[in-house]
Amino acid sequence: MAQFVYKARRRTGEPVEGVLDVLDRSTALVQLEKQGLFPVTVTAAKGSRVTQEARPSESAGKLPASFRNLFKARRRPKLQELATYTQQLANLLRAGMPLTMALNSMGSLSAKGIPGTVSQQLRQDVIEGRGLSDAMARQSETFPELVINMVRAGEQSGALEEVLRRLAAHYERFAEVQTKFKSAMIYPLFVCFFGLVLIVFFTAVMLPKFTEFFESMQLKDGLPLATRIVIQVSDFMKLYGWWLIPLVGGVFYLLLIRYRATPAGRRRTDAIRLRLPVFGHVMRLNLFAQFARILSTLLANGVPVLQALKITEQIIPNAVIRDAVEKTREAVTDGKTLAQPLAKSGVFPQLMIDLIRIGEETGDVPAALLNIAETYESDLNIALKAVMNLIEPALIVGLAVIIGGLLVGVMQAMFAITQSIQMR
Repeated sequence: MAQFVYKARRRTGEPVEGVLDVLDRSTALVQLEKQGLFPVTVTAAKGSRVTQEARPSESAGKLPASFRNLFKARRRPKLQELATYTQQLANLLRAGMPLTMALNSMGSLSAKGIPGTVSQQLRQDVIEGRGLSDAMARQSETFPELVINMVRAGEQSGALEEVLRRLAAHYERFAEVQTKFKSAMIYPLFVCFFGLVLIVFFTAVMLPKFTEFFESMQLKDGLPLATRIVIQVSDFMKLYGWWLIPLVGGVFYLLLIRYRATPAGRRRTDAIRLRLPVFGHVMRLNLFAQFARILSTLLANGVPVLQALKITEQIIPNAVIRDAVEKTREAVTDGKTLAQPLAKSGVFPQLMIDLIRIGEETGDVPAALLNIAETYESDLNIALKAVMNLIEPALIVGLAVIIGGLLVGVMQAMFAITQSIQMR
């Protein structure tokens, strides 16, 4: 047992001091919480032997810390998981629970994607006197900058519950857009996979049998051009295609990843994405909506404009948009308005610039940005439907041309054989 000297406050604000005989500091903090006290300082008494918490040693045949951390790496929560977590925490605070008790309940709930140990560590940090935003910053692998800074703004304004609800609504909206993207790609991927299976089956199973038949009739050299092309493609695939095509594709993918790892490569490939026909328009709408909604959410919750631009810059996934936001932040630092550098970047559409300028004139930029986000999200839904209406027939026609070409090559050979038999 060890002695810990503590200074705490009752719920009424009255200061309390005393000594606890416990095993360690964590136990002391738990006991103070059970007594309804809010700890200010908890220190070991002089001459008291404190029980050391067991810590993993890097010796005695154990893996180094870097390797252990690699295997223990936690995946980042999905958008919907962050929405659920912040919504649950806001509900508990609205029910009148103190923050430490709410975090304790969150630890028991163990929301999907965010294990209970995260909430328990947050509670421990809050008990030790840290703010919730500072506690979240210590777990940056779980909580993104957007959450940390908005929670900090909520703590400063005394509206933590409201901020958590806005965060939940923000991530719910982004999760909805993400789900629409994924849903829109399911059918094209299915058609491509099914078509690829048909092509592979025809060239690997059916065509070799026809080739053997043509050779048995000694007609391979006198076959029509389309048939000879089909047979050569089949022979190439049989000899080289099944390993050469994946190899070339894999090498190209690795080179592309390596190129995108460089700042210039990332910027150039992101610029190409934005200029793609049809798909580039969809990507631009999505990025403009993201930019407007993130910045609106931050500004509406009291985050300073420079800090809000910095956070937005870190979250936006496209390097071209990020560069434009960075230059905008530097210009705002020099005293310019938000609309001027955004217009100068040449990246953002004129509609967005005009609405932001109106928001600056009326003194309500967050509302203007929210209007922009809703406008582009609505346009995004329409664009996704239009893309799907265009992709589906294009894929079907493309596969029909490929498979039809293979069949034409075989059928021409069969007609040639039939005619030669009739001439005999």
